Amino acid sequence: MRALEVVREVQNELEFDLELVDIGGKPELEGRYREHLPVVEIDGERAFTYFVDAEGLRRRLSR
Repeated sequence: MRALEVVREVQNELEFDLELVDIGGKPELEGRYREHLPVVEIDGERAFTYFVDAEGLRRRLSR
């Protein structure tokens, strides 16, 4: 399952705010994230790269 699909699935259960950021055309963001996409950050801290584990996301959000 794609990372965004996993995040949306968990979001439907736990009802949290989600901000999608398009890094295209933003050199600073492209330099920071391009090699790690997709990236999921929680409260500004990188939580997942490449793949998102639904159970791991639930645990991180429950802290």
